[in-house]
Parts: sequence; C-alpha cells; structure tokens
Amino acid sequence: MTYEPPTALPRDLLASPDMREALEAHDFGTVFRLARARGGVSYSKIAAECDIKPERVGTLAKGVGRITTFDKVVAISDALRVPGHLLGLAPRPWEVPAPAPSKTSAENGNDMRRRTFVQAASGLAASLPIRTPSGAGRLGPSDVEALRARTARLRRLDTVLGGGDTYRVYLGEYQATKAMVRDATYSEATGRGLLSVLAEQAQQAGWSAFDSGREADAVGLYKESSAAATEAGDSDLFGNSLAFLAYQKVAADRREAAAIATRSCEAITPTTPARVRALLHERMAWACAAAGQPRETERALLAAEEALGADEGGPQPDWAAWVDGTELRIMAGRCWTELRRPLRAVPVLSAALAQYDDSHARDKALYLSWLGDAYLCAGEPEEASAAVGRALDLASGVASVRPRQRLEPVLRRMAEHRGLPAVDEVLARAAV
Repeated sequence: MTYEPPTALPRDLLASPDMREALEAHDFGTVFRLARARGGVSYSKIAAECDIKPERVGTLAKGVGRITTFDKVVAISDALRVPGHLLGLAPRPWEVPAPAPSKTSAENGNDMRRRTFVQAASGLAASLPIRTPSGAGRLGPSDVEALRARTARLRRLDTVLGGGDTYRVYLGEYQATKAMVRDATYSEATGRGLLSVLAEQAQQAGWSAFDSGREADAVGLYKESSAAATEAGDSDLFGNSLAFLAYQKVAADRREAAAIATRSCEAITPTTPARVRALLHERMAWACAAAGQPRETERALLAAEEALGADEGGPQPDWAAWVDGTELRIMAGRCWTELRRPLRAVPVLSAALAQYDDSHARDKALYLSWLGDAYLCAGEPEEASAAVGRALDLASGVASVRPRQRLEPVLRRMAEHRGLPAVDEVLARAAV
C-alpha cells in the first residue's frame, strides 16, 4: 500500500487558481497558508513532513522569506502530494508506477530531477546542457544568436537560485560551447561571436562558482573569460571579466582589487553601452571603498550615475541590463557603509531596499547586512537587529555561501550590545 502523508492536499484545492498561481511562483508561504485555511493541514504537520522548523513555516506563511533550494522543493512536493509538473519537477515516484531502478539509475535519479527542475525554472524547451555532436557542421550568425539568447534565459536562474544550485548548469553550458568552438567550422566573424558568447558564459559560471564558495574555480573561469573576450575583440566583456576579478579580490587584497577595477574601466570605449559603463564604474566604486579611498569612490559613483543618465534606451547586452537606478543606489549605500559614513548610507539603502523584491532573496539578504552594519556604525543596535533578522530570514535555504559570510562580522559587532532584547533575539536565531 502506498504511503499517503497527512499533509496531502485535497485535489480541489490543488486545482484552484490561487493555489496553482502560488505553486508556479514557488510562493510556498501562500501554499502553506492555503493548505491550513482551506485544506485543514496544520503548520506543525507541514513542518514535520517537509523537515522544516515549525517557526520557519509560520514565518513563510506570513510572507517573510523564500524557499529556493531544489531538495526542499522536492520535499514539499512529496509531503503535500503536489504533482511534479506544477513545480517544474519531473514526475514524482508516487505519481506513476515505475519499474525498480537499477543501481545506476538510482544513483543518478536525484541529479536528473534537479536538472529537470532547473530546466523548467529557466523556461527552456531543450535539455541541459547543449551537446555538440562530433563532426559538427558549419555554424553561422543565427547559431551565435541562439546561444546568446539561451545564455540570457539561463541567467534568470541567478535571480532566485544560489550558486550551489546553478554552478553545474552554467559550467556545463560553458564547456558545451567550448567544445562547439573547437569542433565546428565557421567564418571568422562567426568565430568572434562564438568567443564572445564563450566569454559571457565563463563569467556566469565564474560568478556561480564564487557564490557557492568555489573561489579558485571562479578565478580560473574569469581568466578564461578574459582570454576569450580578448580573442573575440570584445572590450566590454574584457572589462567585465576584470571587474569580476576585482570584486572577488576585495576579500584578499583590497588595493590590488582597486587597481584591477581601474583597469576594467580603462576598457571602456566610445561605443560601450551605457549600462556596461555604469556597471564597470559602480564595481570600481566598491573596490575603492573597500580600499578606503573615499574620493575615488565618489568619482566612480558619479561616473556610474552619469552613464545611467545617458542611457537613451539603446540596445544593452543582457549581462548588464539589470543595472538600474535602484542597483546603483544600493551600491552607493554599500560603499558609504564600508567607508563608515552611516548618515549617507542608511537613507539610500533604506529607500532602495524598500523597492527591492523579496524574490531576490540572496541579494536582498546581502544588502540588508550592509544596512544593519550601517545602523551599528550609527549607534542604533535595535535598528540593526531588525535589518539583520530580516536578512537571516531571506538567506535561509539559499544555496549561496555569501549571505552568511557577510553576516558573520556584523553579528560579531552586534554581540557587543548583548542585553538588549532585540539584539539577543537575533543572536539566538543566528546561533540556531
């Protein structure tokens, strides 16, 4: 007899439009709330079956935080008996009878389901990654554009998933394109386009490596990106590869990071799109702030602002299209926090984060850590506790090492204010 969990949702509730909408958006707080209100499933039962702490279930149901890891999504699917296709998963074992798996298929099953989940989340129709058959034919401009569009679609995963979930996907794409460049035939112009895509993919894979704690892999990929961009004659991607290197180098050698960031801005040409210019200047501002250079920081922030102001809606590469006024204000707040200027940092960070959606859980958790740091610098530990507590909620379950790494020194500074109820509560939650 097949086990039926006590949290299995009624079929009519699963078919309701609001539940379908919540499942499609992976809005599990709403799913849990509907399960209790209309399905009679208590939060304590959901917590037990999904292996989630009861207080976390309640917090999610109040609209605080997100669940973004593959394994936890699978657990919720099984506990609530939500068919896999409603969550972007392959059919679950309890949905259809299946023959006993061989040892090989059992070992690979979880990985295959993870890839199916990521594929659905990115909206791709093809399996991941692309594989080029041996003896590949001649490639042309349309193939380059198809690869570039695919890379752009996959980049959307980074807005909701951490590097721990995306690294293998992005690395696989990069390796597949690398094989294509090696094995196929093409014109010189098409070859430059392929190398440009290869540089873009190496940067994305490097970023996810960095986000998942694979720092040596990230540096190697950024350097490979730099070489591919140079060969392609793509100065914008070359500059961005240096900006990535500088961003990572900040933790080890801040002055060297500032020097690398300066070189990245030297790659700007008269044809560099506005948002690329803004991106390179804002990352230079961050490196300068980390190196304790306030004048250079302010100059770089102003240059980034001027670049965005010059954007007249022309074509922008997808890898820089996310740079906007909110992003620039957040970077400015981070810089002023790093330079211990809380009176400048707090207003700009507070205003920008009020417009920042919780679905970007990793990034918002990181940015809230700087807001908490700025409040501590301003002598406001209670306000710092509110920001850090929110960051802890958002960071929970995100497959990225960076939020916790960033929060650790802030929490150590908060510990100097033990005895304040708000501070003690956040420190206790962080310890758990």
